[in-house]
Amino acid sequence: MLKNLDPLLNADVLHALRAMGHGDELVICDANFPADSVARATVLGKPLRLDGVDSARAIRAVLSVLPLDTFVEHPALRMEVVGEPDTIPAVQREAQTEVNAAEGRSVPFAPLERFAFYERARRAYCVIATGEARGYGCFVFAKGVLLAPDAPAGKAS
Repeated sequence: MLKNLDPLLNADVLHALRAMGHGDELVICDANFPADSVARATVLGKPLRLDGVDSARAIRAVLSVLPLDTFVEHPALRMEVVGEPDTIPAVQREAQTEVNAAEGRSVPFAPLERFAFYERARRAYCVIATGEARGYGCFVFAKGVLLAPDAPAGKAS
C-alpha cells in the first residue's frame, strides 16, 4: 500500500498514467466496449483493467492523480447514445459528478458519436477497462499539466 493513493490504482495503471504526457488521452470504458481489440492500436498496445468497479469509481481513482488538460476546449468526452445524442444516461451523470469533484469546477463532457469514439480510442495512450455493466460508460480524458512552483533563488552549484 502507498499513502495518499487510491488503492484501486494498480501498478500497471499508475505506470501508464505517469508515462503519459501533456495532451495524451486515455479511455475508461465499460465491460461491453471492445477494450482488447481497440487497445492493441493504442500507444500502450494492451488494455489495462480495473475489473469489479463501475465507470464512476474508476474515474474517481484515475482523476485523483491525473490532471485534466486546461489547454483544450473539451478535456473530457463521452460516448453518445446511438440515435439519441442528447440523452445522458445515469452512468454518464455519475461520471460527470466525479469529473467535477476531481477538478473542483464544472468540466462538461463533450459528446462523441459511437464510431468516432472508437477511432479516438484507437489513437489514445491507453484503454482502461472496468467492470461497468451499464452501456455508455465510456469516456476519453486528456491529460493536463502540473507545474511546479518556481524554485527559490540560491547559490549556483
